[in-house]
Amino acid sequence: MFNSFMVKYLCGAAGIAVLALAAQASDDLIVKTDRGKVQGKMSADGQARDFLGIPFAAPPIGPLRWKPPQPAAKWHGVRQATSFGSRCMQQEHYADMVFRDPGESEDCLTLNVWTPAGKPKGKLPVMVWIFGGGFVGGGTSEPRQDGEHLSRKGVLVVSMNYRLGIFGFLATRELAAEDPHHSAGNYGLLDQLACLRWVQRNIANFGGDPGNVTIFGESAGSFAVSAQMASPLAKGLFAHAIGESGGAFASKELSFPPLQEAEKANENYVQRTIGDSSLATLRAKSTEEIMEMATRKGLGKSPFAPDTDGYFLPQSVPAIFAAGNQAHVPLLAGWNQDEASSGVLKKPEQQTMEGLRATAVKEFGPQAEDFLRVYHANDDAEALRAAEDFAGDRFLVYSTWAWLEAQVKTGGATVYRYLFALPSPGDPFHPISAGAFHSDEIEYVFGNLDSRKGAPWRPEDYQLSELMQTFWTNFAKTGDPNGAGVPHWPAYDAAGNWQVMRLSPDPGAAPDQHGDRYLFLQQAWGQ
Repeated sequence: MFNSFMVKYLCGAAGIAVLALAAQASDDLIVKTDRGKVQGKMSADGQARDFLGIPFAAPPIGPLRWKPPQPAAKWHGVRQATSFGSRCMQQEHYADMVFRDPGESEDCLTLNVWTPAGKPKGKLPVMVWIFGGGFVGGGTSEPRQDGEHLSRKGVLVVSMNYRLGIFGFLATRELAAEDPHHSAGNYGLLDQLACLRWVQRNIANFGGDPGNVTIFGESAGSFAVSAQMASPLAKGLFAHAIGESGGAFASKELSFPPLQEAEKANENYVQRTIGDSSLATLRAKSTEEIMEMATRKGLGKSPFAPDTDGYFLPQSVPAIFAAGNQAHVPLLAGWNQDEASSGVLKKPEQQTMEGLRATAVKEFGPQAEDFLRVYHANDDAEALRAAEDFAGDRFLVYSTWAWLEAQVKTGGATVYRYLFALPSPGDPFHPISAGAFHSDEIEYVFGNLDSRKGAPWRPEDYQLSELMQTFWTNFAKTGDPNGAGVPHWPAYDAAGNWQVMRLSPDPGAAPDQHGDRYLFLQQAWGQ
């Protein structure tokens, strides 16, 4: 029998042990960066460490508005890194975006780091995510792109906010004149670059390997990945790249125009809204006044988007790749089966044989018959599918294909291509008819299916998500998605007969079925 003294002694010893473990856990959550110490938090399930809202650059406000990102101020003591920083000002608010941050602000240049719990053995691969949203909307606090689950695969996940819309991409002659490199615009891309440099300086202290960084992104984030690959400023900052739906190659949505063209379009837009495009006037205006100007109705699409500025991008992205001056790193890229189908489904006139022919004539004139040979249809059902495919190709599929082809030709590294082909089960924002819609794959990649509320997920959804997480993290670790327990994914090139990994309930690789379409578009669009 234990006496009361022994019980008190053992309880005291246990208490000391518990306190020691708690102190050790607390120490694991404090990490030193080059600006100061930060303290993160454990994930709810105890399997990840979350470091949120870490400044990686100074607030781009006041005289720093429309300037390249500057170093963040140092701080004393331990800074709490347990909640997301504000997202950047948004020109567009997408209905399916859900945020967990304090709101919009110009003071928004923060990043997040998710790491596996516990002390890693050696340095872990790092995956740096660039969110999408057309370079006008988005933020890192969306639940669907939370890095906790993906970090369980033995990687660190980093995401950053970057300036958007008019705050991230305004280009004027005055801005170019005051810049030492005579460039303007692309401040959002430079923010991404600043994050990548922060990773090089600091990620080892979080358990990451700065020599094994993969950049990955979706939509505008995928365009950004291709631009970072092209930029001489980003050379050596990453070892692998993943693009999900988009590339800075002949896109009809995001064209990366020459600086002079961007300056003219931007100045004309500003002149029409406030009658004065001088930099002094613009910097003196409040955040709210700038946003009102940039989102005013009736002026058409705002022109604030990336450009070929002569510094971050000394030439167009296609020209840099054609010359072989891009990053020679392994690339994994692809797109979703129904990238733009929802738009076609809203236009009955495009859903028939007659409608397909009308599209051919309108878009390609004397080459209409060539179009109809590669987008072939025998009846209205096939015509609808062909119309959906062309809408996706025009939107961003062709640009992604062109990026892959360019890297195969001059990139000096292995390339992999995928097609995400599991139709959505439907949710409050996306009907079942939308199929495998644009952005549909994000929750699968991050293992965050349950973050999409109202979707009746099926076993095959969870199975495919597990497979995609494994493919993506295998690639981040070695530059090759292959490994134990997954279907073989051949390289994408002529020698391998242009193999594409179909990501579906029955995943597997097969030769490209639509190369003739992309070759036709390449010829027709003069790219």
